[in-house]
Amino acid sequence: MAESGQNIMEKAEARFMEKQKKTAERNQATAEYVSEAKARVIKTARLRALRLAKEEADRAAEALNPTPKKKRAAKKASTPEVKS
Repeated sequence: MAESGQNIMEKAEARFMEKQKKTAERNQATAEYVSEAKARVIKTARLRALRLAKEEADRAAEALNPTPKKKRAAKKASTPEVKS
């Protein structure tokens, strides 16, 4: 009977260790996910700031040196050609 009690304890401890391991893995995966999400938010904010700064610089440059607008070419009235 002592052996069966010991065997049950070993199985219970093995299950407990497996649950501990899975919990640690889940916590690590969650931490990685949160870390990547934060990095993505920071990178997006940085890129947005750079884009807005570039657009502002482009608008300022355009205000200082406006480029002339191209005139549209007048459309020709198309006449059907008559073949003889």
